[in-house]
Amino acid sequence: MRDDEILTKISALVDEEHQLRDKLTTGDVTTDEEHARMKELETALDQCWDLLRQRRARRSAGEDPDGAAVRPPGEVENYRQ
Repeated sequence: MRDDEILTKISALVDEEHQLRDKLTTGDVTTDEEHARMKELETALDQCWDLLRQRRARRSAGEDPDGAAVRPPGEVENYRQ
């Protein structure tokens, strides 16, 4: 996936977050449904941002950015900052 494709995916996920919050406000989804989907969206966003950082780091190091890969949720969710 190219950088622009990752950024498009990030934008779509953020848009879905906003739509989901609106649906919760209007009663179109339950709190449990909203929480479950938000968790999925947050994980997907973390994976996208991680992939984008990997690609940029590889490019900066003179390596092929296409060698970057999506890491499993458990890995990107448990980073220590």
